[in-house]
Amino acid sequence: MPIIPENEEQRVAKLRSLDILDTHQEEGPFKHIASMAARMFNVPIALVNLVDRDFVYTKASHGLDNPTPVPRGTSLCSLAILREDVTVFENALEEPCLLANPMVTGEFGLRFYAAATLTTSDGHNIGALCIVDQESRTFSDIDQRILENLASIITEEIQKINKTS
Repeated sequence: MPIIPENEEQRVAKLRSLDILDTHQEEGPFKHIASMAARMFNVPIALVNLVDRDFVYTKASHGLDNPTPVPRGTSLCSLAILREDVTVFENALEEPCLLANPMVTGEFGLRFYAAATLTTSDGHNIGALCIVDQESRTFSDIDQRILENLASIITEEIQKINKTS
């Protein structure tokens, strides 16, 4: 499955123009939203991830200490930014496209993944708010809408930070 969107050059240029890639992990609003998402959905891990050309960077996390950049081909966020709606894998072991992914088949044992894209006001999917579990689970339409709303708060905050800097 190709993981490069058609507007890749413009998408990466937009992400880089926001000047948030090279900053430290956030302890402010992004961290709070990641923690809120983890609690609301009762998952051990929630991440605010930004998808650059070759790597996925974690801007804020709950449940992972000091996450390092992940190669884009490994990160499920690379798939999430291809979609406008929420990406959901209720049981990753049942997804043929994920059976070679080391996050699923390796030691980590990812089973559940849901992500809402971080979409800028001009339509570029620059990352995702992701929730992760090592247990399979269901994820309702209402859950998807809640995750989308949390992601939109993150996107608004990114754009607000960029306007003030």
